[in-house]
Amino acid sequence: MTTSEIAQRLATLVREGKSEQAVAELYSPDIVSIEPEGSPNPIVKGLDGIKKKWKEFDALIEEVHSTYISDPQVADDFFSLTMKLDVTMTGYGRIPMNEVCVYGVTDGKIVLEQFFYKTEPQ
Repeated sequence: MTTSEIAQRLATLVREGKSEQAVAELYSPDIVSIEPEGSPNPIVKGLDGIKKKWKEFDALIEEVHSTYISDPQVADDFFSLTMKLDVTMTGYGRIPMNEVCVYGVTDGKIVLEQFFYKTEPQ
């Protein structure tokens, strides 16, 4: 798959709520995930770490009010998506979440994901 095809496939799967399928299908075993400083898991490496991080995040969500995933923007071996969530989370209440997600692709697999968002309450 090309970077553009991977970007489109990731956006489609995330929009459909199929994050686990996206990881299994599109991510490299050597994936590195980077969150902003101050987040609970600033750097996670490997598929097992990614799966654990996503399960922990999903477990905090009590209710999803709305989601938005932009169309991907592709440049060489990188692409980005904008994600907006309005969720109620255990211990946090209802919060809007807005982030820019940047992905790196090597040999047809996502090897890097980096998220940019505010870590303080909005």
